[in-house]
Amino acid sequence: MSNRALAATAGLARPATIETRLRAAARALLSRRVRLALFTLGLGLLFWEGGKLLFGVPWRADGVLLWNPPFRVPFFNDINLPHVWTVLGGFFQPWQRGKELLLWEYLAGAALFTWREAALGFLFGSAVGLVLATVFVHSRLLERAFVPYVIASQTIPIIALAPLIISAFGQSMGSVILIATYLVFFPVTIAMIRGLRSFDPRALELMRSYASPRQAIYWKLRLPASLPYLFTSLKIAATASIVGAIIGEAPGGIQNGLGRVIVTFSNYYATGPEKLWDAVIASAILGLVFYGLIALVENRTLRGRGPA
Repeated sequence: MSNRALAATAGLARPATIETRLRAAARALLSRRVRLALFTLGLGLLFWEGGKLLFGVPWRADGVLLWNPPFRVPFFNDINLPHVWTVLGGFFQPWQRGKELLLWEYLAGAALFTWREAALGFLFGSAVGLVLATVFVHSRLLERAFVPYVIASQTIPIIALAPLIISAFGQSMGSVILIATYLVFFPVTIAMIRGLRSFDPRALELMRSYASPRQAIYWKLRLPASLPYLFTSLKIAATASIVGAIIGEAPGGIQNGLGRVIVTFSNYYATGPEKLWDAVIASAILGLVFYGLIALVENRTLRGRGPA
């Protein structure tokens, strides 16, 4: 085989080798993240149960003392910190006395309902943020005039703003979606202001030399360059939309979502603390799943994209 043929073969094989290495590196990074997450979770559970073991209440079975903690701290009791197996077992108990529906089934239905509200708020908020960022990057005057107000809007605690929105727009799903939208638009706006300006200036000069209109520059240069910033903000917005939906459901009079479930279980915390903990776990899982969906779309969209 000639030198030219060998060079061509090496040139064809090199991208595949690089792609294989990148995939291996991504799998290694993912495995490290999973191991770190599992380690952190295990460490937290160790401190949880270890604290109860050293500072909690005595363990008894059939009136027989099995373990008497060497120290006593009032915080480490079965109400504040129920045992891990009690919390996990609560998922497989009826969600309410006399009901056949198990708690995990009830929480799954509530989580799905909350996710629908959060998803709509996520879509509307992302659209608002993208439009605002587009306007700001094309007008320095509007950016200087209105970006401070966009930032100031986020200094208002959502727990204080939610009742005002409910009072203005009524107790409905629309009010909950509006609250989620409010939390979503800010990270998208701020990130995309930076992202829409992250293109290579030489590419802009080239397009202007061909008299490309603003629309062409936006769709072919600004928006593609901003995709990493967009997905970063969308991952933040995904979890923020879940928080907004949950906060808005309680004063919004929504009976089917996680927000109402958390309020209900908190009212009966003394008699069934594990149910509230289960509701909190379900909310965390919902946020992680939504985050994971955006991360999956990001991975598919940006696959093969070179460094900026």
